[in-house]
Amino acid sequence: MRLNTAIPRSEASVLATNKVLRNTYLLLSMTLLFSAMTAGAAMVLNLPHFGPIITLVGYFGLLFLTTKFSNSSLGLVFVFALTGFMGLTLGPILSMYVAAFSNGHELIMTALGGTGVIFLGLSGYALTTRKDFSFMGGFLMVGVLVAFLAGLGAMFFAIPALSLAVSAMFILLMSGMILFQTSEIIHGGETNYILATVSLYVSIYNLFLSLLQLLGVFSGED
Repeated sequence: MRLNTAIPRSEASVLATNKVLRNTYLLLSMTLLFSAMTAGAAMVLNLPHFGPIITLVGYFGLLFLTTKFSNSSLGLVFVFALTGFMGLTLGPILSMYVAAFSNGHELIMTALGGTGVIFLGLSGYALTTRKDFSFMGGFLMVGVLVAFLAGLGAMFFAIPALSLAVSAMFILLMSGMILFQTSEIIHGGETNYILATVSLYVSIYNLFLSLLQLLGVFSGED
């Protein structure tokens, strides 16, 4: 008599989802650490700000390569290239806050702590409740596009009020993205841990910068 040892479809799906979650959070932890190292190196070397054009070209170029090779081991190389590059662009910004404000280090640590609390809280909520936040996808994509264009306008036309509004928008949008992206992994909408890692990393990066900007305006001490 032949025994049926096949794993039930639902159980196989749960195992696959847990594997994606485990790989995603492991890779995310490694990329955040690597990004922090490159940011620290940029501060020590006192690297200048790359400027919007180099930053955007580098970001979108590496993002394209990461997406293109996301199903191969080469995708891991581009994930670290992307997050390392973003760390290098972050270093000069952090140096500016340290130089501009007497409590610059405190602002950075507060923004870092706030980012961690928001990410862990929202991810934990999505993982615990297992609610489906896929309905937020369209709204978030449009919101991010509008906020991105508004941010470019605030940067090129030097409009401080608009810049603050964009930062507040990004905090809300990135919080929503964390819920959405975690939900996508849980419910099988995202099965590639490399793409999941990049999505969460970008949300955390933008969330941190937005919090830091608002803290600099309202809590910065000259």
